[in-house]
Amino acid sequence: MFGRKSELPTSDNALSGRAERPFDVGDTHLVTGNPLVTDGPDGFEIAVFGLGCFWGEEKTFWEVPGVWSTTVGYAGGITPHPTYDEVCTGRTGHAEVVRLIFDPSMVTYQQLLEVFWENHNPTQGMRQGNDRGSNYRSVILTTSEEQQAQAESSREAYQQQMTQAGYGEITTSILPLDEYYYAEAVHQQYLVKNPYGYCPLHATGVTYA
Repeated sequence: MFGRKSELPTSDNALSGRAERPFDVGDTHLVTGNPLVTDGPDGFEIAVFGLGCFWGEEKTFWEVPGVWSTTVGYAGGITPHPTYDEVCTGRTGHAEVVRLIFDPSMVTYQQLLEVFWENHNPTQGMRQGNDRGSNYRSVILTTSEEQQAQAESSREAYQQQMTQAGYGEITTSILPLDEYYYAEAVHQQYLVKNPYGYCPLHATGVTYA
């Protein structure tokens, strides 16, 4: 029994997963009308962020002008093609994340980083608010060396703001994206399907600039 949901598993005790996705994701974004399972139009870019419960974080990002589409899913772990229930056990190593496809001529990666930092508490380790477990950790998964450099620089800059506001060390991990696994259809645009669904973001009120 793996009872420590706030500790990342190793390859020895992680769930084994499967070779293919065992569920439907859906076809079309309920807000933007754009495809879900896609890399987007030519010239667009992909960003992946984890800042707690992915229902709320997806809504935050689909409201940003220049974001073409969003999906929620699992990344940063070990288990291939996990299910939501498996991720919640802490035995896959994945974080709940939102994957953005954005038009860099309308919104920059730096601006998306500012949205990321300002909409959760990045000092809480393996939780956000009352949501506890490694799947709720703060994480940035980059898709290019340029994103990696910008994300690391932004963490240093935001740490200064957090320190001045009396917060501790930022625990956000910044890593190159390995694999992204789409979540089940029920979780995609969850707060459109369930407008009174409970999934608050835990912003500190500390601005990036």
